[in-house]
Amino acid sequence: MVLPRVQVRELRRTYGFEEVAIVPGDVTTNPELSTTDLQIGPFRFSIPIVASAMDAVASPSFAGLMGKAGGLSVMNLEGIWTRYEDTTPVFDQITSAPKEKVTEVFQRLYTEPIKESLVARRVREIKATGAVAAVSMTPAVTKKLAPIAVEAGADILVVQSTVTTARHISNSFRGLNLSELKAQIRIPVLVGNSVTTSAALELMEQGIDGLLIGVGPGAACTTRDVTGVGVPQVTATMDSAAARDEFYARTGKRVVIITDGGIRTGGDLCKAIAAGADGVMIGTPFAQTKEAPGRGFNWGMASPHPALPRGTRINVGVNTSLEQLLFGPSHRTDGTHNLVGALKVSMSMVGATTIEEFHQKAELVVAPTIATEGKIFQRSGQI
Repeated sequence: MVLPRVQVRELRRTYGFEEVAIVPGDVTTNPELSTTDLQIGPFRFSIPIVASAMDAVASPSFAGLMGKAGGLSVMNLEGIWTRYEDTTPVFDQITSAPKEKVTEVFQRLYTEPIKESLVARRVREIKATGAVAAVSMTPAVTKKLAPIAVEAGADILVVQSTVTTARHISNSFRGLNLSELKAQIRIPVLVGNSVTTSAALELMEQGIDGLLIGVGPGAACTTRDVTGVGVPQVTATMDSAAARDEFYARTGKRVVIITDGGIRTGGDLCKAIAAGADGVMIGTPFAQTKEAPGRGFNWGMASPHPALPRGTRINVGVNTSLEQLLFGPSHRTDGTHNLVGALKVSMSMVGATTIEEFHQKAELVVAPTIATEGKIFQRSGQI
């Protein structure tokens, strides 16, 4: 009797920000020589930081402030800003709800229909600040909302869901075709989220301009707890950057890689860029600024899901300004302020003056003790 051959499934080791370190280079430069530009289609931003499409972060006024700072903010066109003309009472209810009731409050408030007139108005409000108008929506409503947003003046479209793939099986007669969408709206299209080389390549083949990387790492996201799905951000970024480089070598088109979520400190930001990201998308650190509309709270876009919420409200507090978060001066030693300054110093330590050069020169090593080695007094609070 011949027994069937058993196939053993092996686990691949993957890495997050806390497990790796950047190796300094043989040549160093002055930090002021570093440029941190991010190019998305025809738009160039002086800092590679994007504010995520969370209702507690991305208001029209906040988008204007991010634009003045040299970055980009993305507004969620399926959030409270397009469901309610006056959002103040909505924020009152969300921020005052007891912890055990807040999910029910989310589910009730987000059942209010999206109003097409508010979609157009919010885009115009962003444009009125002088900022680039970037807007986000899920694939299910893209065909309906994208033309409205573009007609109102949207500059960049982000098609975003927890996991996005080029091939999708559903009961609908015909799903969203990204290549057709790109041809129709004629503005840069960013798509997310993804974490693998193969999925990234297939999405790039659709003609997109940028890809958001990350499933479940955000502070307000509970996708990993609820579904068990996710890949640590350093590995996800490196795999996706490899797809970008292969696609560029084959086609001559460079697709922007943006690491989305899990970035808390300047060190996290630097590691994401060193792993191959062209930029990062950040939510919770912005929610901690006095300019954010969330009043010191933040919540994920999947928090109000009517059947399976994959996010929660978190109390992050208000401890800084947008200027201080991005550029300092910092009075904290934990790396949570002056993110741009941290990136420029990190680039200087490996001898890079541009982000593309940082990709080429930065070496990442597995370093499980990087946060604890020699830090006994810091960890014990004796500082």
